[in-house]
Amino acid sequence: MDAERPKLREDLDFFPVQSAGGTVIMIHDRLGLVEKGKSISPELYKVMTMLDGTQSVRDIQLDMIRQQGGMLISIEEVEALLAKLDSSYLLNSPRYREARKEIISNFSAQKIRYCSHAGLSYPKQEEKLRGVLDTILAAQQVQSFPDGKITAVIAPHIDLEAGKRVYSSAYQAIKGVSPKRVIILGVGHSVAKEMFSLTKKAFETPLGRVETDQGIVTELVKAGDNIVSRDDFAHRDEHSIEFQLIFLQQILRDIAFTIVPVLCGSLIRYLPDYSREGYISLGGDFLTILADAARGEGTILIAGVDLSHVGPKFGHDMAASLIINQSERHDRQLLNFLCARNADGFWSESRRIGDEYNVCGFAALACLLETLPPSQGHLLGYEIFREDSTRSAVSFAAAIFTNRAGSRM
Repeated sequence: MDAERPKLREDLDFFPVQSAGGTVIMIHDRLGLVEKGKSISPELYKVMTMLDGTQSVRDIQLDMIRQQGGMLISIEEVEALLAKLDSSYLLNSPRYREARKEIISNFSAQKIRYCSHAGLSYPKQEEKLRGVLDTILAAQQVQSFPDGKITAVIAPHIDLEAGKRVYSSAYQAIKGVSPKRVIILGVGHSVAKEMFSLTKKAFETPLGRVETDQGIVTELVKAGDNIVSRDDFAHRDEHSIEFQLIFLQQILRDIAFTIVPVLCGSLIRYLPDYSREGYISLGGDFLTILADAARGEGTILIAGVDLSHVGPKFGHDMAASLIINQSERHDRQLLNFLCARNADGFWSESRRIGDEYNVCGFAALACLLETLPPSQGHLLGYEIFREDSTRSAVSFAAAIFTNRAGSRM
């Protein structure tokens, strides 16, 4: 532990949950170091938020005494608490950093990115998974789709059951399409310090193995030298690409295709100037190469995104039911600009509210707008999933982009 100035890890997610005994704070650790399902009290969480790396143990002691209304807390008690937090891998300490380094090194050495959500979000067995996917794909009545070449599809990455009707609308649209390459733009939920994360690993699911387009990935890594993650660890447990892949494997089961897996990090945290101009300036050659690839023969884009995340689970001080009307208006404005390929309007709408509603797919959709071949968007579906236990909600949508000048591929 960094004993002088203890600091809480920045790569943990905390969210309140109502239980029979009252509110508890659940902890989610994508590294898997923190015990799964671990929760803490709101009081302990408040103490932990003080651990920002600037306060000494003595400072923390005084803050805790003030929080307890002057009740004496010894320095030994504070040190014991910090040691317990460190033993649970909650602090950014030498112990944590060494464990993280080993985990990343082990993943980097692998040649294959094995599915992380099989057995958790969907069955491990091929036959059972195909049955689940067939049921989901039949959950929505088949729509009539616009004529023309399909250039891109927007689909959710929410839980498969929760989003089944919208998944169905999105992936029914590409039945009969035969792409040679699929560029998948996912949300890098753990990409905190870069714009993008790429991997050259093949992806393996219960439905088989799909190779990455090594040439394009190599070009993108080289072009994005300063904006691409130095390692590909963000892909290990990320579901936003994995969920798209299993649907693609189901729909395109007789088609040989490669993928270009691109995780997009949070732009509001990354960009000094949160604007389209700032994004294009930093994206530079990376966006140009990706756009050229998207215009290649036999290529389609898939964006695996969700939209607004509202309620206490996502940092709001009120229930989602009190916010959802405003967040839906924001979602629909973004979708309107997106389908019209109005990138300036898309950015202006996000800037207008400062991403108040936590649109996790914004970065992937911003990337889509800069790389999409000439085409027109069509909204296929929009829904909101409400999680009663956390009084929170997540919205998501499906859309398709077509170019009337071409065939369906």
